[in-house]
Formats: sequence, structure tokens, C-alpha cells
Amino acid sequence: MLTIYDWVYGITTFSVVFLSIIAGLIALSMFTAASQRKYLAAWKPLLIALLLFAAEEIIGALKIFGVYSNPWITHVLVSFVLVFFIAALIRQIDITRGCHE
Repeated sequence: MLTIYDWVYGITTFSVVFLSIIAGLIALSMFTAASQRKYLAAWKPLLIALLLFAAEEIIGALKIFGVYSNPWITHVLVSFVLVFFIAALIRQIDITRGCHE
């Protein structure tokens, strides 16, 4: 018999997966807008980081339900999220200073 905690945890995990898929679709749709405008150039690595974060959340949900368990992949994905986030931050600083033309 499942407890209330198990039900809440399962529903929360399903909602995280659903919202991660929606965030990934929004990021993919915004990628073309970021390619067309120079002042949105920092969005490209930021959107890639968002897609990787969504993938990490989905893999985490699969790990919780016992479908897929690979302990190192979640750490690698988070590292790449951080790398792309730092790249977006550096690119935005360059755009703000006027270095990116």
C-alpha cells in the first residue's frame, strides 16, 4: 500500500517531467529568435543549458521510478549546464560592453 508521501512524491515527479518537457519545447522555439538578433546572442548557450537541465530532470525522474539508473550521467549533465550558463553570462557581459558586434 502506498502512503500519502509516495503519492505526493510521484505526482511531483510527474509534474517535474511535464514542466521540463514544456520548458524544452519553449527553448527550442526561442532558439530561432536568438539566432536572428545580435542582442539575444547570449540566449543560445542559455537555451542549451535549459534543454540540458530539462534532460537532467527527466533522467532524474526515470532514476526515481527505477526505469533507468546511471549515477554519473546526472553529474555530467549538471556540469555542462554550468558551463553553458557561464558562457551565456560571459557573452551577455560582452554584449553589454559593446564588444560583440
